[in-house]
Amino acid sequence: MENAKIRVLIVDDSAVVRKMLAEIIGRDSQIEVVGTAVDPYMARDQILALKPDVVTLDLEMPRMDGITFLKILMQHHPVRIVVMSSLTANGSVKALEALTAGALEVMSKPENPAALTVMGDQLILKIKAAAMAQAKPTRGVTQVAPVRSLYNPQQLILMGASTGGTDALQKVLKHLPQQIPGICIVQHIPAFFSKAFADRLNSLCKIEVREAVDGDHVKPGLALLAPGGRHMTLRWQLTHYVVTLKDGPVVWHQRPSVDVLFSSAANYNASGMISVLLTGMGRDGAVGMARLKEAGATNFAQSEEDCVVYGMPRSAIEMGVVDEVLTLDAMPDAILSRANVIRRNLQH
Repeated sequence: MENAKIRVLIVDDSAVVRKMLAEIIGRDSQIEVVGTAVDPYMARDQILALKPDVVTLDLEMPRMDGITFLKILMQHHPVRIVVMSSLTANGSVKALEALTAGALEVMSKPENPAALTVMGDQLILKIKAAAMAQAKPTRGVTQVAPVRSLYNPQQLILMGASTGGTDALQKVLKHLPQQIPGICIVQHIPAFFSKAFADRLNSLCKIEVREAVDGDHVKPGLALLAPGGRHMTLRWQLTHYVVTLKDGPVVWHQRPSVDVLFSSAANYNASGMISVLLTGMGRDGAVGMARLKEAGATNFAQSEEDCVVYGMPRSAIEMGVVDEVLTLDAMPDAILSRANVIRRNLQH
């Protein structure tokens, strides 16, 4: 697909939305809209006939809902999917269900179709990320033993991910024990979906996982997910790290940005920190990881064969700032082992 255009099929029951999405996507010289469909039955026929590289999929449609269609599609004819979901609590739950069912990206779909124009750049980026995605086998993750010892509050685990990251984060976090250093996470995800994603992780993991709130204290056994649409930074306050949430310009087309989180942590002695860069398109996180390396952190990156999109980890690896390249299978054990080595070093 290096020289050919990315072929996109738009599936939405609104004629206005289909027309606007086609115009927005068609502005990019690397993408071609090859067709549109009003419902899943028409979409099925179009997918078989047109063989699109990426499908944008509305979740609320006549004759068959998008989730049911997605599950059938992934079972019988897998295709790269970017989901468009409404800005409602119900829409957020459905969007996360879509990610679990195999969708690669989710985007918030405004109630007013005219507002679609302002999200054009993001939509194009997500389509390109989806087009780069690699199919990968599902694997089990190594179980790790719980740790009884307490960790130094200077110890931190910092994680960043984008396309494919919701699944990768789930696979890593659910196999970490309850006793683990505090974790801060940036996942590129729309604002309205981040809380639902954090709640889902919390229901699956031994550790507590929740969407970060400005002023949150980072503590062992707690993972804080940056809210969609807000950067997350860290500052040391007497005996612990504190989260600060802020607006500000996008970095690498993203807010929250992994670089912003990593770079803020690198302002301190990072010898107690582990940073992890997972699947995603682009370069977000590599510069921040380099700064963490200079400050003494240990850096892990997801291996190419495990990534849905091998962009962000590759950028950090090519910069020479990654200490170890790991599969998702190996990541929980590696994080825990290194955290224990750091804990012992800090005790001396």
